Amino acid sequence: MQPAVSEGLAPSRPRRTWPERLFGRWWRRQSAARQDRFATLGPLVSVLLFLAAIISAFWYLRNEEFEREQESVKRDTEISQQQIRLRLIENQEQLVRIAREIVTRAIDPKEFLVQAVPFTRERPEITNLIWVNANREARAIYAGTNLRSVAELSPSDPGVSMPHEGSDSASEEAFGQAKKLRQSHYSRPFFDSYGNAVFQVHVPLIERSAFTGDLIAEYSVEALMRRNVPVEVRNRHAISLIDSATQMTLASTVLPMPGAKAPRSAIIHELPIASAGSGLVLRGQGYRTSIGLIGNTLFWMVVSLSVLTVWMLLGTWRHMSRRLQMQAALVSETNFRRAMENSMLTGMRAMDLEGRITYVNPAFGQMTGFSEADLVGRKPPFPYWPANRLEENARLLQQELQGRSPAGGIEVKVMRKDGSLFDSRMYVSPLIDPKGQQTGWMTSMTNITEAKRIRDQLSASHERFTTVLEGLDAAVSVLSVQQGELLFANRSYRLWFGAEAQGHALLAGDDAGAAPPAENDDEVDNFGGLPTQELTEAGSDSREVYVEPLGKWFDVRRRYLQWTDGRLTQMLIATDITARRAAETLAASQADKAQMTSRLVTMGEMASSVAHELNQPLTAITNYCNGMVTRVNNNAIEKLDLIAALQKTARQAERAGQIIHRIRAFVKRSEPQRQASSAQAIVDDAVDLAGIELRRRNVSIRTYVAQRLPVLMVDPILIEQVVLNLLKNAAEAIDNAHLPPSRRSIELRVVPRNNAEEGAVIEFSVTDMGPGLKDEVIQRLYEAFFSTKADGLGIGLSLCRSIIESHRGRIRAENLYNGDAIVGCRFSFTLPAQASHGAASSTPNSAVVS
Repeated sequence: MQPAVSEGLAPSRPRRTWPERLFGRWWRRQSAARQDRFATLGPLVSVLLFLAAIISAFWYLRNEEFEREQESVKRDTEISQQQIRLRLIENQEQLVRIAREIVTRAIDPKEFLVQAVPFTRERPEITNLIWVNANREARAIYAGTNLRSVAELSPSDPGVSMPHEGSDSASEEAFGQAKKLRQSHYSRPFFDSYGNAVFQVHVPLIERSAFTGDLIAEYSVEALMRRNVPVEVRNRHAISLIDSATQMTLASTVLPMPGAKAPRSAIIHELPIASAGSGLVLRGQGYRTSIGLIGNTLFWMVVSLSVLTVWMLLGTWRHMSRRLQMQAALVSETNFRRAMENSMLTGMRAMDLEGRITYVNPAFGQMTGFSEADLVGRKPPFPYWPANRLEENARLLQQELQGRSPAGGIEVKVMRKDGSLFDSRMYVSPLIDPKGQQTGWMTSMTNITEAKRIRDQLSASHERFTTVLEGLDAAVSVLSVQQGELLFANRSYRLWFGAEAQGHALLAGDDAGAAPPAENDDEVDNFGGLPTQELTEAGSDSREVYVEPLGKWFDVRRRYLQWTDGRLTQMLIATDITARRAAETLAASQADKAQMTSRLVTMGEMASSVAHELNQPLTAITNYCNGMVTRVNNNAIEKLDLIAALQKTARQAERAGQIIHRIRAFVKRSEPQRQASSAQAIVDDAVDLAGIELRRRNVSIRTYVAQRLPVLMVDPILIEQVVLNLLKNAAEAIDNAHLPPSRRSIELRVVPRNNAEEGAVIEFSVTDMGPGLKDEVIQRLYEAFFSTKADGLGIGLSLCRSIIESHRGRIRAENLYNGDAIVGCRFSFTLPAQASHGAASSTPNSAVVS
């Protein structure tokens, strides 16, 4: 019975299953290292299984979502393409209808503009409607928006919307294709004058199989997108129009944030909009979206794996946490110290209180060339001290150990292991332990050899630059814009203006810097809000200034620059040009005298003709007076006959006075004065004076002045002098050649011209039927003192050229040919036309004088 009692009193223990007993025996047989390894691998395996399950689930959902979204993007892109293409086809049909009416002469430009109003109102995506002929000249232009006017698309300034022959613009390319293919053609997209993306459709105008022009409709890419992509499509996906050539987005239903780059779409479907030549591609973009909770199987799989991972991690946490913490702390501290030591470019040296080296970092060894073993434990003198500086370095070391080193560091010479020297700067600080006790000194060393070399070079360069500025003959000054303080002045400036800022103000005029504000003054200087960078980057300007206290003229060049302390300053370079101004004044005076001399010479050459012209009215006056005296003495004249004779005498006297008045007005000395002048008046006065010489030489003249010529801003006397000189030369050439009466004529024409070189000008031309000029004479025609006349001075045509060029015009001469034979000569000169036109006469004027 005893064994039974003992068995009944024994404590009951839970019976373990055979797998538990088997795993327990296997685990106890493993070593501690293997147990740690298995304890680490268990969580890793469970985490990998968990990640594999998650990756599989997301991969499955990703593919399913991607396929659905791809089909949706494709469907919405095709719908948008269909809507836009239907709109383009509808508009093209209406444009073809308008083109047919233009070809059949059913509408003219005015009616075209009338039809364009409702056409563009119903189609807001069309911004411009242009009708051009085969020569690319605009017949009618209608702008469908208020952003531009019709004048902006005028044929004289075609812009980017009009085809221009010889250019490589999109409009010109589409125009050429429509002309070549005889069918509608879309241009590639481009940007108009306002930076908006547009493209054009060119509908050719074909009349009897001949290309007579083009009807151009300009589409706004953004308006086409906004009005033809359905709202539900825009709400689902991003739809955009891009240029297939540059891949640039021209319009999109989604506007990115300013300055932010649009995210790249995962799903893209592209379809062309119009013909292949247009280059417009419709792009639909889609993005992956998140999904909700998936099926139960996958959900419970994730939960089970998560629970397994947590259980395995909790089992290993107690075993590994303490070891991992200690190991991580040790590794982190060791790595940090090692990384800090190896990455520093500054040499670090630690010494104890007795001056013994206890630590050097790698940078210190690299600077000196000595290894850590060569330096640690050494006492003074140290191996990197130069032999000739041992006493000086020992004194500096004692100063360092006593804590009397300057805060700014000390500059010393250091010797490398190979014997070479370099300059260094050392900073010393006390070394404190965790208990707050000083255990030594920490020294940081920096190599300043290159910095010292650059500093010496800068100092030498500054000295050379200052020497050059001091040696200049021009005055150089720099003034602070905000404070009005003179920051620099060279020797020439100090000689002329002293060391004050008033001289700078005299040279700068009203543009000098503002005076410094007084205390408690809330006003801001004139340049306070100006952008300093744009002012300093702007180029220098030049002007001439007269300084009255010195009685000198200066050529002043001004530039804004940023001073060394960041202040905005104004620099002036003033060069004395008093002698040059005096020479220019003398040259201008001599030119005026030459013009006066030329007019006197011309009148001297015409003296005999003038005398003959005056002899006729004077002879008539004499005859009338003698006849009246005879009849009065004989009492044979009535009162009415006497009055009639006196009136005839007065008319002859007025005729002689007019001749003298014209000659006096031509030759009198006056200052050159440009004023608004009429070409007709200049021609009339010149012909009146030249008529005396022409009648003496039996040469006729025909004048033609075009109607509605603009007003000329010229000196009328000088231009009259040029015309008179050319007429006199033509008459002399005809008379000296003894030509028959049929060729003794001169034609003077004044007509407007417009060319690429000079722009809008007024051309005066004098054409004769004389013997012409030789080639060698034409080449030397305008040389001073060159003349083909035996008694000529050679200053006439040279002066004429100077007068015309001073008015910004040109003068030229050419022979007239009939086959190989010279049949005449033409002299012509041009004068620039004024921008504001004033009609000199309402009808063309022509006259013939014999």
